[in-house]
Amino acid sequence: MLLIYNIGIGLYSCAIYFASFFNKKAKLWLTGRNNVVYEKFEKSIWFHFASLGEFEQGRPLLEHARKNQPEKKIVITFFSPSGYEIRKNTPLADAVYYLPLDTAANARTFIEAINPEAAIFTKYEYWYHYFNELHKKEIPLYVISGIFRPGQVFFKWYGGLHRRMLGFVTYFFVQDEASKELLQTIGVSNVEVSGDTRFDRVWANARQPKELPVIHEFKNDCKLFIAGSTWPDDEALVATLVKDYADWKFIFAPHEIGEEKIGKLISLLPLNSAIRYSQIENNQLSLNNYQTLIIDNIGMLSSLYQYADLAYIGGGFGVGIHNTLEAAAFGLPVIFGPKYDKFKEAKDLIAIKGGYSINDEPELKATVGYITEDIQRYNKTCNIVREYVKENTGATKTIADHIKI
Repeated sequence: MLLIYNIGIGLYSCAIYFASFFNKKAKLWLTGRNNVVYEKFEKSIWFHFASLGEFEQGRPLLEHARKNQPEKKIVITFFSPSGYEIRKNTPLADAVYYLPLDTAANARTFIEAINPEAAIFTKYEYWYHYFNELHKKEIPLYVISGIFRPGQVFFKWYGGLHRRMLGFVTYFFVQDEASKELLQTIGVSNVEVSGDTRFDRVWANARQPKELPVIHEFKNDCKLFIAGSTWPDDEALVATLVKDYADWKFIFAPHEIGEEKIGKLISLLPLNSAIRYSQIENNQLSLNNYQTLIIDNIGMLSSLYQYADLAYIGGGFGVGIHNTLEAAAFGLPVIFGPKYDKFKEAKDLIAIKGGYSINDEPELKATVGYITEDIQRYNKTCNIVREYVKENTGATKTIADHIKI
C-alpha cells in the first residue's frame, strides 16, 4: 500500500506540473516549492494548515502560542496557495512555507531543518511520510478540530495505510462525540472531544470587528444581504433576489476575484446597479446610487457580516459550503446550498432553525421570505444563532492546557 501511496504522490506532482501551464493556482503550488532554503531552528513549534480556512480555524491556538510563549519559534506550512499567498507574511510565525511534497526525503529534510518540538495539524491532511518521520523522532503530533465520518478511507477495508497514519498521532482533539466513537471502532483511544477552535476565532472577531465606514455608508439604514465566498452557481441564484428586494442592499464577496469572474457576476445584475469596492476606495462616489457592492479583494468578509441582516454562504453547489460560523457569530441566519453534509456546524444550525439549505431559486426566495416576514421570529432566530456560537467556544483553552503551549 505504501508503494501505491508513493506512486500516487508522484502522479499528483506530474498532474500539477502539466496544470501549471494554464492554471495560476497550480503554477503557484509548483513554483512556491521550488528551490526553497529552509531556515534552521534550534527548536520550533510547527503548525500545518491545508489552506486559508484551516489557518483561520487553527488561528486561536496559534495566537495563544505566540502570546504565551513568545520565545518559541513558530513555523507555519500550507498545502494550498490560497493559504500561503495570503498569510505568508503573518506576524504570528517566524517562517512560512509551502509544505514540501510528501516524500520520505522531503519529510526528513524539512523536519531536520525546522526541528519541531511539537507539530499541530488542523482538521484535515494526513501525510504518511511526515507523520512517520515525526513518530520516528518521537516528536509529539497533534490533530486539532478533527472531524471524522464513516465514509473516510480510515474506516474502509482498504484503509490500512491510513489507519497506520492515525497511529502516528500523539493525540486527537475532535469536534464531536461521533468522531471519537468512530476512532474508537478502529482502536484509536487517544482522543478528546474538545470542540472546534473556529468558534473561538469567530466569536472573538464578532466581539471586536474591524469597522468599515464605506460599508456603513453603503448600507445607509437599508436591510443588507451579504453573499459570502460565492461561486458562479451561488451568484446566479442570489442575483435573482436583487430585483425582488429593491429596498435592500446586496454585497457579494466572491471566492474568486479574477476580472473574468467579476465581470460575469456584474452581468447578472440589473444594469448600472452594481459597483466594485476597488472603484470607491479612492473615488468620491455617491454610494446611494448603487444597490449592489462587489468585494473584489480578499480579507474583508469576516468584518462585513457585522453590517448584514441576512447571509448566504457559497460553495454548497460545489465541493461543500464555506464558513458559516463567521456570519453566525454576528447572530445572522444563514442560507446555503445542498452540499453541507461534511460540516457539523451547518447541520447544527439547521437543527436550531438558524440555517437553511436550498436547492434552487424558488427555495431561495421562499426561504428569504420566511426568514424576513416575521420580525419577532427573525429576532428570536438571531439570538438563537448567536448563543449557539457562544456556547461552543472554549476549544482553544482545552487544547492549550493539554499540550502545554
